[in-house]
Amino acid sequence: MAPLTTDDAGTSDGHATDAGGDGDAVTRAVALAEELLTRRHGATVRLADAEDLGGSARSLVVRVRVAENPFSLPRTLVLKHYLDAPGAGEQSADRFRYEAASCQLLTAMPSEERASPMLVANDPTHRLLVLEDLGRCATLADRLEERDDKAAERALLGWARALGRMQAATAGREHDFGALLRRFGERQWRDPLADDARAALAEVPDQLAQLLRVEAAPASVAEARAAARLLGGSGARAFSPAEIRPDNCLITGSGSRFLDFEWACFRDVALTGAALRLPLPSGGPAHAQPPGMAEAMVAAWQAELTPVWSELADGEVLRDRLLAAETLWVWLATRALLPGVVGAPAAERPSRVVVADPGVDAPAVLSALWRRLGVDAERSARVSTAELAAAVVGALGRHGGDVALPPYPAFTGR
Repeated sequence: MAPLTTDDAGTSDGHATDAGGDGDAVTRAVALAEELLTRRHGATVRLADAEDLGGSARSLVVRVRVAENPFSLPRTLVLKHYLDAPGAGEQSADRFRYEAASCQLLTAMPSEERASPMLVANDPTHRLLVLEDLGRCATLADRLEERDDKAAERALLGWARALGRMQAATAGREHDFGALLRRFGERQWRDPLADDARAALAEVPDQLAQLLRVEAAPASVAEARAAARLLGGSGARAFSPAEIRPDNCLITGSGSRFLDFEWACFRDVALTGAALRLPLPSGGPAHAQPPGMAEAMVAAWQAELTPVWSELADGEVLRDRLLAAETLWVWLATRALLPGVVGAPAAERPSRVVVADPGVDAPAVLSALWRRLGVDAERSARVSTAELAAAVVGALGRHGGDVALPPYPAFTGR
């Protein structure tokens, strides 16, 4: 697990959980969906054979069969029901609104450009989404867990291309997204990582000094803080699902399809591209990518973007943008994870929005992030950042960071 995911993310990977789910919650979600669809169509719709697909502590995901269908509804549907009461909390309300607005934005796109399930209906009062069922497909995470390295490589490259296509297709649609959010009651929207990123840029130098005894040279701090320009209104902004976890990507016959848009937003595309170079977020143990795979994924992603943003075809321009974005992600992760790595009490650890807790893998993940940043900074002649990265990696070795992340099972033989 690594950056680009939320701190309490669950799974919506299209696979059933154990049969011990909350039957009352499933029954209620189905009843609400029947009521919504009946009201929408003006005739009775009955749903049956509910299958709990998981979700998280705050949401339930259920597959249902359309048993009574006087219209042209699909044979099966997927329901996502936010379990908290309406108005129970600002962050929770925001998550439904962001996901509903994201699904509406992507549903309005031509089918060949749509990278998500189609939104069939929604109920803001009960925080319920009725979505197209993409079927019992494997996820990208499944491919990485299998023993077929060629299939896993194809899946990773297809995933990267799909991310690029989605971002190219949503260029210039930021105002549309804002208008959809306002329809759901969100008067102003912002990238959820912006506040955490700015806090990291302010706090990480002191963290490194106090917790690792590493002094960040002024030049390295200046290089990191210059990356904050990506948080503003750059000229290369597009939709990002935010959670680009492998278990949130279905491998369908029509290509990769993305799930879970609770923190989706518009942001500089480099913040998505840079995430492809870092340890990928996951719902289980952290893994390392095979050598060269990150570069191949970035190239696949880049190829989809350059028809829209021609400047990203310039290798030097792209390299500088990705390094700035990578720096932001690494500093974000450091602010969130370092106190736990060195054993600070939970009460002294900063709250976080966009960085998950990797548990026992945190030292190895944080070390891998800084090691990758150091390599890329050295390639771009950012000497101060490369030197800081080397010092941090060395210091993390005293806290378990000297353990290398294992490869994905699919790439064990490489």
